[in-house]
Amino acid sequence: MTGKHNEAIDFLKERHNEEFPVGIILGTGLGGLVKDINVKSEIDYSEIPNFPVSTVESHSGKLIFGTLSGKNIVAMKGRFHFYEGYSMDEVTFPVNVLKYLGVKYLIVSNACGALNPKFRRTDLMIMTSHINLLFDTPLKNKLVSFTDGGNFYSKNLIKLAEETALENEIPVQKGAYAPVQGPNLETAAEYRMIRNFGGDTVGMSTIPEAMIANNLGMEVLGLSIITDEGFPDTLQVALLPHILEAAAIAEPKLTLLIKKLVEKIV
Repeated sequence: MTGKHNEAIDFLKERHNEEFPVGIILGTGLGGLVKDINVKSEIDYSEIPNFPVSTVESHSGKLIFGTLSGKNIVAMKGRFHFYEGYSMDEVTFPVNVLKYLGVKYLIVSNACGALNPKFRRTDLMIMTSHINLLFDTPLKNKLVSFTDGGNFYSKNLIKLAEETALENEIPVQKGAYAPVQGPNLETAAEYRMIRNFGGDTVGMSTIPEAMIANNLGMEVLGLSIITDEGFPDTLQVALLPHILEAAAIAEPKLTLLIKKLVEKIV
């Protein structure tokens, strides 16, 4: 923790001096969950001392305090990406702050491209592992304490998410997510390489937050919406309107899954 973190924490605790055990990071086009949150307050990132400010069109940049399924939650509507020019410490700055607001369970979501031929656009995927192709880590120069053999994703939450999906008839995939630096999309050769490495999906985010949250002792669950298909032999250009369209189609399923999950994990 640094003085900059403490300034942000003090600022937020002056406004909400209670525990928020669940944190949710909403990725590209996934802000619709906010409609289901009983909002206590919304704070623009620009108002929070030392907080980064998102520069991506589909990330609005608000920290939302409220309740979901009757439980206290804090949600990030918009995240930060390595390709925006932020350092790993800046990308993960909010996660350190969430820890000291009482977050014990962190749900990280993203939009991604399918590499596994069994996956299709608008599918949901539970992240079981990752391949870090960002070639950097937020854990440099930190006291690292891995649990569960270095598995960053909570087996307990994965199991609970699967059970919740089954109970609510929400089809889900499971697999490994591979983040790349971006902001450009991948070539057909890169898609093929990442698939050969074992990646089921590819994106540009999530892993730094998951890594630092795990190291801080939080249980982490990663959830992905598949918004495009990176199959090398049938590759089509993935345009932002098409990505947002797919996210909008799949978002009600993700929203329902998160709502029902939050009922159980707190």
